[in-house]
Amino acid sequence: MTISKSSLSSIPTCYATVSIGTPDTPLDQKLSAIAEAGFQGIELGFPDLLSFASKNYNKKVDPQDFDTLCDAGRKVAIMVEDAGLKIVMLQPFSNFEGWEEGSEGREDAFRRARGWIRIMQAVGTDMLQVGSTDSPHALSSLDHFASDLRDLCDLLSPHKFRLAYENWCWATHAPDWKDVWAIVQKVNRPNIGLCLDTFQTAGGEWADPTTASGLIERREGGKDEALEERFRASLRALAETVPAEKIFILQVSDAYRPSTPLDGKPDEQGVRPRGRWSSCLRPVPFNGGYLPVVEVAKAVLETGFREWLSTEVFDGGPDGGDQEWKDLKGYAMKAMKAHERLLQEAANS
Repeated sequence: MTISKSSLSSIPTCYATVSIGTPDTPLDQKLSAIAEAGFQGIELGFPDLLSFASKNYNKKVDPQDFDTLCDAGRKVAIMVEDAGLKIVMLQPFSNFEGWEEGSEGREDAFRRARGWIRIMQAVGTDMLQVGSTDSPHALSSLDHFASDLRDLCDLLSPHKFRLAYENWCWATHAPDWKDVWAIVQKVNRPNIGLCLDTFQTAGGEWADPTTASGLIERREGGKDEALEERFRASLRALAETVPAEKIFILQVSDAYRPSTPLDGKPDEQGVRPRGRWSSCLRPVPFNGGYLPVVEVAKAVLETGFREWLSTEVFDGGPDGGDQEWKDLKGYAMKAMKAHERLLQEAANS
């Protein structure tokens, strides 16, 4: 499919609030930097809402104190509007699907879901991002996942809210775009679609932070000669089989190649290596990363997708350390330049 430069000019730009500064950075400063860089919308990160609420009410707000969070959310909505921005999506809603019937985990998941729907009403957004579960307690049946997500869609539907389902490349059972697309088809509801991500796709199907090369290698070690063709085939399948209207948003980030390969085992908190990699080694494209970000973006754009393109990065520098974040606007401007270059390189006419 032709990707014309003119067709890309209408793509709206978005920036995740969790991707600039820290949760302690005042939210108004984040919004100002994002708006001044020319972005049109934000993904509102729950950690930022929680931090804002705690500061605003001078107390540590519990993640399930939904009355306080909704009150804070209404204040955030005014701040976002005053900054000239739109809240595109609330994120990240995690470990929802796959709990055993009658379990405490399932009860908690649906309690959280109802609370987050209230927050969506308070902040004025119509889209909820749900990441594919990485819980070790999740059942392995994709039909079970689909049933849970169908129930969530039905909770969202009366409010005309949508569910953007994202494959997290360290997920327990649905780490690839094909997995979440299969589940979305099983859900069979009009208000569910995909949240695709250049990092999650390339980082799961092409790269591996536990190898010296940074690439997926053969099980016995050494170069996987079929890797490139397998990855290209996956991107062709994405471009040819996923309807544009079932992609709700595309998140963009790159990844640094770890200077020392990560341990292949989960850490003390149970986080798998790709999850650890994701948390602090994801810069904006064209700034020291090595993933084939342009190729993934092209595949998504070849579906005809022209909706929100969002910067979602977790940039601790090449060593994964904490940034001082002295220049929020400068970083947001760098992200906007990467956005513009990405679309320019993805266009083929």
